[in-house]
Amino acid sequence: MGYKDVYAAWKADPEGFWMEQAQAIDWDEAPKQALFDRGDHLYEWFADAKVNTCWNAVDRHVEAGRGEQTAIIYDSPITHTKREISYVELRNRVATLAGALRAKGVDKGDRVIIYMPMIPEALEAMLACARLGAIHSVVFGGFASNELAVRIDDAKPKCIIAASCGLEPGRVVHYKPLLDGAIDMAKHKPDFCVIFQREQEVAHLEEGRDVNWHGFQYGVQPAECVPVEGNHPAYILYTSGTTGQPKGVVRPTAGHLVALNWTMKNIYNVDPGEVFWAASDVGWVVGHSYICYAPLIHGNTTIVFEGKPVGTPDAGTFWRVISEHKVRSFFTAPTAFRAVKREDPNGEFIRKYDLSQLRAVYLAGERADPDTIEWAQKMLGKPVYDHWWQTETGWTIAGMPAGIEALPVKIGSPSVPMPGYDIQVLDEAGHPMKPGELGAIAVKLPLPPGTLPTLWNAPDRFKKSYLSHFPGYYETGDAGMIDEDGYLYIMARTDDVINVAGHRLSTGGMEEVLASHPDVAECAVIGVTDQLKGQLPMGFVCLTSGVNRPHDEIAKECVKLVRDKIGPVAAFKLCAVVDRLPKTRSGKILRATMVKIADGEDFKMPATIDDPAILDEIKLALQGLGYAK
Repeated sequence: MGYKDVYAAWKADPEGFWMEQAQAIDWDEAPKQALFDRGDHLYEWFADAKVNTCWNAVDRHVEAGRGEQTAIIYDSPITHTKREISYVELRNRVATLAGALRAKGVDKGDRVIIYMPMIPEALEAMLACARLGAIHSVVFGGFASNELAVRIDDAKPKCIIAASCGLEPGRVVHYKPLLDGAIDMAKHKPDFCVIFQREQEVAHLEEGRDVNWHGFQYGVQPAECVPVEGNHPAYILYTSGTTGQPKGVVRPTAGHLVALNWTMKNIYNVDPGEVFWAASDVGWVVGHSYICYAPLIHGNTTIVFEGKPVGTPDAGTFWRVISEHKVRSFFTAPTAFRAVKREDPNGEFIRKYDLSQLRAVYLAGERADPDTIEWAQKMLGKPVYDHWWQTETGWTIAGMPAGIEALPVKIGSPSVPMPGYDIQVLDEAGHPMKPGELGAIAVKLPLPPGTLPTLWNAPDRFKKSYLSHFPGYYETGDAGMIDEDGYLYIMARTDDVINVAGHRLSTGGMEEVLASHPDVAECAVIGVTDQLKGQLPMGFVCLTSGVNRPHDEIAKECVKLVRDKIGPVAAFKLCAVVDRLPKTRSGKILRATMVKIADGEDFKMPATIDDPAILDEIKLALQGLGYAK
C-alpha cells in the first residue's frame, strides 16, 4: 500500500484503522472501543483499556529475548563519556528506582517533577514514574527558579527528581540552588526530592527533604508495572502560553503508545534493533516522544547526547555520533543545522566521517528554510525531510511517510498529512480556502490518538486556546496553504502573517529570500507597526563565519533581494546585520518579543530564552533603524 491508500484507509474507517495499529501494543486489558466522544468536541482514545507504558518500552523486549540489545547509548562530549545500557539493565535500574519511589509513598496518579540534564538517569526517572502510573512533568534542566515554582504550584508534585548540575561548554549550571529557590517560592511543597549527584558538582542536601539518588535505592524491592486506564495521563508537559502562564499539555497513556509505535516505522523508517537519534533535550516534546518513549516502545536503540552541534568540540560532532553509533534516522532542529552550516559552510567535517548507515535526516521544531535543506541535501547526499508537529500533538501532523512510501520532496513543505489528521486551511470566518491561498491551519476533530485531550487543571483554557475559534476544529496557531498535490506549506505562526497596506504577507516567505543570500547564515523577519501602512516588515540577518564585508552593504543587498523576489508590495526597506538572534533553548526565534521591543511595548522576559543579553543587542539594532525608542 502506498501513502494515498493508507491515508484513504484511515479516512474510510478511522476507528478501525487505529484498532489495527493498537494490536502492536501489549495490553493488560485490550481496548474494545477506539474512540470515546465525551461531548462538546472533547474526545478520548482507548479509554476502556488497561496498559503500562514502562512494560511496553522496556520489559516486553526483555521478555521477548532481546534483553541484551542496547536500549540507550549515552554520548557526552562535554564529559568525554560514552556508555551503553542494555534493555535488561534498563529494566533492572528502572524497577529499582520505581521501588524506591514507591517505598517513599509515590503511587499511581501522583505527580513527579523531573529537572535533569541530558543523562540516561533522566529517561530512567521518566520510565520509573510510568512504571508506577505516576504522572511525570519534565522541566527543562536549568530553568529559572520562578518558572519552576509556577510549574510546582500547577502540578503539585509529591516528589521532585533533580540532578546536582547540568553542563554547558565551559560552564557548570548549578541546578540545586535553582531548585531550592523554586521550592522556597512555591506555595506547594513536595514531600521529598531525589538528587542525582554528578561528579562535576556535589550539591548540598537539605536534611529531612532531600535524598541521594543512589542511597535511597539500597535494599528496596523492585516495583512491578502498574496497569493504568487508557485515558490515564502519562505526563504533563508545560508549553509557553500567550498569557505568560504555562499551559500543561496532558498526554494520555494508551493513545501515546499506539501512535508513537506507529510512527517509528511509517515515518522514521526504522526497524526494531536499529539506532535512532533525536538530537533534542528531554525537556522538550521531541525529547519525550523521540529520545525516551517512541524508540524504546518500538524496540530501537536511542541516543542520549549531552553536547551541542558546534563547540563540543567542533562542527563535526553530529557526524561523529552518526558514524560511530551507526545511526539510521537522525532528527534535529533546523537551527542546529544552521549553526553547523555557519561554522562549516563547505561541509569539510562531513567528509571526515562514514555516514553510509544513515538513511535520512528529519527536521522539525520550527520552519525549515529551503536554503538549509538544500545545503544539507547537497553536503550529506541523503534525503532531508522537514516535518511539522507541536507539543500538543506529540507526533507528526504533516511529514514524509518514508516507511510507507518516499514521496517527492518539495522544498519548503513538510509534505503531507499523516493518518489521523484531516488538515484544512480556513479563512477568518472558518471557510475552507482554495489550494495555494494563505489561511489559518486547522485540524478537523477528533484529533488522532496520542494528542492532547485537555490541559492540566484548565479545561476552559483548553477550549479557549484550541477549540473556540473554529468550532469542530483544532486551531494550530500556524498559517499556511495546501497546494494542488495536497502538500502543506507552513508559512508562519498566525501572529507572523503581517498586513502591509491591506496585503497579507508571510514573514516566512521573506525569510526564505533572505536566507538565499550567499553571506547570510540565519535570519528572521518581523512586522513592526507603521502609521501609514499598518505594518512594515523588518529583517535581521546573521552572517556566515569569515564574511568581512561592510554590514550596510549586505543589508542593502538583502533589501534589494526581497524587493526583486517578492516585489515592491512587500515594502521591505528595513534590514539589520546582527551577531545572534534571540531564541528559546529549543531553537525557536522569539519574533513576538522582538516585535514588542520594536514597537516600544512592555514585554515579559520569555522563560525559555537562551541568553537574555541578546535582547539588548537587538534593541540597539532596532534603534539604528529608528525603532525601539
